[in-house]
Amino acid sequence: MARLLYRLGGFCFRRRWAVVGVWLVMLALAAILAGLFKGSTNDTFSVPGTESERALALLDARFPGTGGATARIVFAAPAGHTLTEDQYKSVVGATTAAAEKVPQTVPDAAQTAESNLQLSKDKKIAFADLHFTVPVANITDTTKDALEKVADPARRAGLEVEYSGGVISTATPKDHADIVGVVLAYLVLAITFAAFLAAGIPLLMALMSVGIGLLNIQALTGIATINSSAPTLALMLGLAVGIDYSTFIVSRTRQHLHEKMEPEQAVARAVATAGSAVAFAGVTVVIALLGLSVVGIPFLQVMGFAAAGTVVVAVAIALTLLPALLSLLGTRVSRQRRALTEPTLGNRHARAVSSRPWLALTGVLVIVAIGAISLPGMRQGLPSDASKPTSTTERRAYDLLTKGFGPGANGWLLVVVDTRGSHTDAKTAGADGVKELDGVANVASAVGPAVNTAGDVAIIQVTPRTGPTSAATVTLVNDIRAKAKQLNSQDHVAVYVTGQTAVNIDTSNRLSSALPIFVTLIVGLALLLLIVVFRSLLVPLTAAVGFILSVLAALGLTRFVFQSGHGLSLFGVDRPGPVVSFVPVLAVAIMFGLAMDYEVFLVSRMREAHADGEEARQATISGLTASARVVTAAAVIMISVFSAFLADESIVIKQIAFALAIGIAIDAFLIRMTLVPAVHRLLGERAWALPTWLDRMLPDLDIEGASLPAVPAAAAGAAVATPDVSLARV
Repeated sequence: MARLLYRLGGFCFRRRWAVVGVWLVMLALAAILAGLFKGSTNDTFSVPGTESERALALLDARFPGTGGATARIVFAAPAGHTLTEDQYKSVVGATTAAAEKVPQTVPDAAQTAESNLQLSKDKKIAFADLHFTVPVANITDTTKDALEKVADPARRAGLEVEYSGGVISTATPKDHADIVGVVLAYLVLAITFAAFLAAGIPLLMALMSVGIGLLNIQALTGIATINSSAPTLALMLGLAVGIDYSTFIVSRTRQHLHEKMEPEQAVARAVATAGSAVAFAGVTVVIALLGLSVVGIPFLQVMGFAAAGTVVVAVAIALTLLPALLSLLGTRVSRQRRALTEPTLGNRHARAVSSRPWLALTGVLVIVAIGAISLPGMRQGLPSDASKPTSTTERRAYDLLTKGFGPGANGWLLVVVDTRGSHTDAKTAGADGVKELDGVANVASAVGPAVNTAGDVAIIQVTPRTGPTSAATVTLVNDIRAKAKQLNSQDHVAVYVTGQTAVNIDTSNRLSSALPIFVTLIVGLALLLLIVVFRSLLVPLTAAVGFILSVLAALGLTRFVFQSGHGLSLFGVDRPGPVVSFVPVLAVAIMFGLAMDYEVFLVSRMREAHADGEEARQATISGLTASARVVTAAAVIMISVFSAFLADESIVIKQIAFALAIGIAIDAFLIRMTLVPAVHRLLGERAWALPTWLDRMLPDLDIEGASLPAVPAAAAGAAVATPDVSLARV
């Protein structure tokens, strides 16, 4: 690998303008495609094959107009008034009637606008259900605009009018997390390189990567259904890895330039060595993200593909466009405003860990255990409108419905009764179902049945007493389904539970059950890849165990904050809730790639020193000393970028950002820079042991550059005289 990348680095150095031109053309092409095919993202979550989705498909086929989206238009009277007053009663009725006539809605012939209206006991809050012919993702902007205009007369009359159900969204992203992340990253790089010019290069490469990646995602929205969190995830990850990957190569280039190598030789060798680590790290991130396909959930697959595409662009830019830019800058990239001298913090840390390995190992395990202790009892779910900011209509509608009708009004269920093939008609079965459900614990009301024209499908609307993300609501769904199985076996009547709350519960269950399989796959992959890279058995095992410890601590702390509510207000969230179902899976996928990134960069320097003749203990110290500064900078950049996204309004993005920021901090500083060197010190020469038969079978990837042309004598002499003074110093 090193020899191939060496030639690539040299080619891009010599053909700099052609390489720059190709990437500018690719950026322009991505912009054109985005403009031509741009669609919209959505917040819907669904899993094909679940009971809730099968029920919706049944309704689409045999009860037209009932399988689409359902929203609620919610009214609230001004303080001191009620909605039954004449001045408000007429405008509420007119607004509801107009809302039921906007495009894509299904008018209910059995109800008038007035009878569709549900009034709270105190007469101050009311709602009406709006049924649509299509899912939320397919509701057009024309329909949304029409609904917004429908509410204008009521609002002018002094009423509060809000919408629930995700049809209308008033979220207005006003944070600038990407800008904050870039500024923080630049400050870290400026300190790391002691140079403003060198600090700007990784940022430029990352912005180019993110620009192309996001434009490609924008183009895909016109031909695929993409969750609204996917572009933000790609932006977050693209910035982080784009900066880190370029930082590794720029760091090694500066090292070689300080060793008096010619610029082309310095860049080519940097791409061959640091670039090998970048390529390997990028491949692991991409494989992990593509591995989300095994979960079998379409929206998560799309998120994985979108983020993976941005990472691929970041790797390609680091290996091609970056060498071209370094060619244009020449030796100016090695300039620094101050000299960095011995002794170094990195060297002192390496010697401290090596001299007291048991203390270091025990300390790390204790800290990780404290973080992971909260993990048992983690409850996973998908976010409801309760998790949205109070500035959004969805959150205001949620609060009004809870105040007027109880939290269950936001998490109603649809019980679908299918009597085809039985001797029971749907109306009778539905009526019996209403009576039985009315007596079930945690059911506030059961309304219906509504029966299709053929008389073989009935729908019962069930309102729980608890909210959509409550554990009690999950129990209720499971109880209804358990009773439904008995009914089906006795009377050949099929009963399903669906609705958005049930869809979210089914999606969460699928994700929760897939997580152990996914973690096993990822850890197994890590072991295989690292065995090939480091030609060792114990080094990969240490890396994999360290990764598991990082994940346990990161997810435990995520539960501690977002589910238990400790320090939640610091992140702009006013109430605790479940951990978003796909956050653990995404965190595992992304942290895996980033952990392997640091593992390769650190341990490859240890292996390089060991291969050069140093005994195991000294090789560990030398490798950690040589890598500490740049790995520290890379980790701080990652943490800064992810932390900046904690200001995002979406609870999904907040949880992803928190899990990744805390996970990277634990993995980089505790696992890779403390636990791994401590274990290597305890293992000694055994760390690099490999059975002879396995050694013969494994390919030699040569990420350390052993097969590269010899360093010119002048540069080699300079390297001895000035050992990496600008890069490996902390």
